[in-house]
Amino acid sequence: MTEVRDIHEEDRDAWRRLFVDYGVFYETHFTEATLDGVWSWLMDADADVCAVVAVENGDVVGFALYRQVPDTFTAGPAWHLDDLYVQPESRGSGAATALIDAVAERAASDGGGTLRWITAADNATAQSVYDKTATRMSWVTYEKQT
Repeated sequence: MTEVRDIHEEDRDAWRRLFVDYGVFYETHFTEATLDGVWSWLMDADADVCAVVAVENGDVVGFALYRQVPDTFTAGPAWHLDDLYVQPESRGSGAATALIDAVAERAASDGGGTLRWITAADNATAQSVYDKTATRMSWVTYEKQT
């Protein structure tokens, strides 16, 4: 059974290991400065980024990082799920769905709105979960470094 809870200071090592693995999955190397910077956001109650972790048998096996954003189509809140990762050994356990559901519940209790996220076009494993959990949209994402 997967328990989802807010991230705590004692989750640092587990989160760091999972976040590095997440970067490897997306062929991204996170510097120490990035890891420390993201962690400091997660531990800062006034920061925009929040996190929940999936726990199975006492071990942190996944995480979801999310934030509230203004929705210009409704003049109300919306939510962006920035990052979601479950360690390979725990995939298929329901951890990813539990993380998404927990973020959606937190969003609903904090003003509601739409929860959105993206994934790589070739991440079929994640898409098979997401297709059961949410509506696939037709938007195309662009990115420009500044």
